[in-house]
Amino acid sequence: MYVVATAGHVDHGKSTLVRALSGMEPDRWAEERRRGMTIDLGFAWTTLGNGETVAFVDVPGHERFVPNMLAGIGPVPAAMIVVAADEGWMPQSAEHLAALDALDVRHALLVVTRSDLADPRPATEQALAEIARTSLGLAANRAAGEGAAGGRGVEAVAVSGLTGAGLPELRAALQRLTARLPEPDPTVPVRLWVDRAFTVKGAGTVVTGTLGGGVLRKGDQLELGGTAVTIRGMQTLGEPADRVEAVARVAVNLRGVDRQAVGRGSALLTPRRFRHADLIDVRIHGDQPKSLPSTLTLHVGSAAVAVAVRPLGDDTARLRLTRPLPLRIGDRALLRDPGRHHVAGGVTVLDVSPPALTRRGAAVRRAAELAVMTGVPDLAAELGRRRLIRGIELTGMGVPLDGVDPVTGDWYADPGYWDAKGEQMRAELSSYKMKNPLEPGAPIEALRHLLDLPDRDLVTALIKPPLRIIAGRVAEATTKAPEVLMTAVNRAFEGIPPFVAPEANDLAALGLGPRQIAAAAREGLVVKIADNVILRPEDPERAAETLAGIPQPFTLSEARKALGTTRRVAVPLLELLDRTGLTRRLPDDRRMTSSH
Repeated sequence: MYVVATAGHVDHGKSTLVRALSGMEPDRWAEERRRGMTIDLGFAWTTLGNGETVAFVDVPGHERFVPNMLAGIGPVPAAMIVVAADEGWMPQSAEHLAALDALDVRHALLVVTRSDLADPRPATEQALAEIARTSLGLAANRAAGEGAAGGRGVEAVAVSGLTGAGLPELRAALQRLTARLPEPDPTVPVRLWVDRAFTVKGAGTVVTGTLGGGVLRKGDQLELGGTAVTIRGMQTLGEPADRVEAVARVAVNLRGVDRQAVGRGSALLTPRRFRHADLIDVRIHGDQPKSLPSTLTLHVGSAAVAVAVRPLGDDTARLRLTRPLPLRIGDRALLRDPGRHHVAGGVTVLDVSPPALTRRGAAVRRAAELAVMTGVPDLAAELGRRRLIRGIELTGMGVPLDGVDPVTGDWYADPGYWDAKGEQMRAELSSYKMKNPLEPGAPIEALRHLLDLPDRDLVTALIKPPLRIIAGRVAEATTKAPEVLMTAVNRAFEGIPPFVAPEANDLAALGLGPRQIAAAAREGLVVKIADNVILRPEDPERAAETLAGIPQPFTLSEARKALGTTRRVAVPLLELLDRTGLTRRLPDDRRMTSSH
C-alpha cells in the first residue's frame, strides 16, 4: 500500500478528485457534504493498474482548518497538489506548499483540476514555478536529472472531475509517483500518530493513523501516553488484518483504553524506544530564529503543541513544549504562527535531551555546538557530548548502538572520559590508603561518590589488575599469602555453607588467632565482620544479592532466615552491608538493598 495526501486551496476539487479516483466518499461529516467543503480529514483508497493500492488522506483547504490539514500530511510521504485551472495559484495553495516544504516532503504530483472550465496551461506553469523553489521541486529535479530549470521533475496532469477527462493519465502518473517512493523499513520501532479516535460498540476504543515504519501485529503490546496497551484487532482498507506493515493506513482496536485518554496527536509506540521530550534543540529551515515570536505552534506527525522559542544561533533555537512528545534526533517538524497564518519554517530535531543553560556563556557555547550538529544520530558524537549514558536512553533518542560495546550492563561511555575515570580511581585509591592506612581498601560506595558515578557497577567495571575487590572494598593485590595461612583458612570453611562463620574454638584449633585472621583479611582470604567472626570474601556481595530477592524492606530476623545464618553473623554482616552501601538502614531499623 502507498499513502498520498492531497493539498491545495479550498474548493479546488481535492475531494471531488479523490471521489472520482476511488468511488468513495471522503467527506465523513454530514455538515461537510451539506456545505460542500471539507472540514476534517477524509480517507479513501483505489487500486492502480499495476495492482498496487493507493490510500488517500484528503485534507481541508480552508485557512481555518490548516491544523487539520497539517495533522493529515505530517506522517505521509507523498502529496497530490491540486490547483484549479480556472483560479490558478491561491493563498492556501501557497500555505499548503510551504507546509510540505517545511516538512521536507520529497515526492509529489501536480494535478490541475477543472480543465473543462479553463485552459490548464497557465495554472500549470504558475504552480510548477512555485513548486520548483521547494523541497518537492528540488528533489524531483535531482531524480529526473534535469537540473533546476522549471521544476519539470514534478509531473503535472490536467483533469476534469466532472467529465472524467485526464483520470486515466492521473492513474498512470500515480503509479509512476508511487514507484519512486522509498521503501519503508519494517524493522524500525512503531510510532503511529493518531489522527482519529472513536468508540465502536462491543469493541471499545479504535484509533487510526498512517503507519510510516515498522510492523503492527494483533496482540502486540505498545505504549500510549506512558501506559501499556494491547492491540485487540486491526483493519486496513476496511478489511480485518492480523499483521500490517508500513506504509499503510490502519485502524487499531485497543484493549482496555478509555476513549477520553486518546485523541489526535497521541502516538502508539514501541515500548522504551522513544523519549518523551518537552525541551528540544532544533535547526530551523525558514525564518531567522531571532525574528520569530516568542510563542509558536509545533506540528509533528498529527500533533500540534504550543512552544516557547529561545533563539540560540543563526539557524538554531531551543523549543519548550507545553506537553511532551515522543521525539527522536533527526525528526522533521513544522513551526507555524497561527495568528498570521504563516509557516515559519521546518525544523530538524538536533537534541531531545539538551543541557541546561544556566551558567554565564552557556547559550553561546551551546549555539557553537549546535552549529556543527547534523541531525543525523551519531553514537560517537553523543558519547562525546554526554560522556556517560544508558543504552536505553540512547535508543530512545534514535541513536543506534551498533559496533560499540557497553562498559558494563547498559552503560555506554566516551572512551576518553572512561580512561580518565580509571586514572582518577587509581589516584583516589592512593589518597584513601594514605588517609586510612589500617583499612584493607576503599569501599566501593565511597569510590562511587568520589568518582561522581551513578552506579556501583561502573566502579567495578573500572577495576583492572592489580586492583581487586575484597569484601566490598577496592584494594591493590599484594604478594601471595603464605601457604600455611591459606590452608588453615580453607580448612576453617570446609563443609560450612555460605553466610555461616566458623566457631571461635575451631579457628583457634587451626591456629587462626587474631593476628592470623587480620593477615588473612589483608590478603583477601576472609572478611572479618566482628571479633572472631569471619566469612568468605564473596559472602557480603552474595548476601546482598540474596536479600534483594526478598520483600522490601526487611527486618533482622527476616534477613537472618533468608541467609540461613545465626544472629551472631547476621548483625555484623548487615552492619557491614550498611557501611559499604549494599543495604540502607531505615529509621524503624528495617533495611532495603541498594537495588530497590
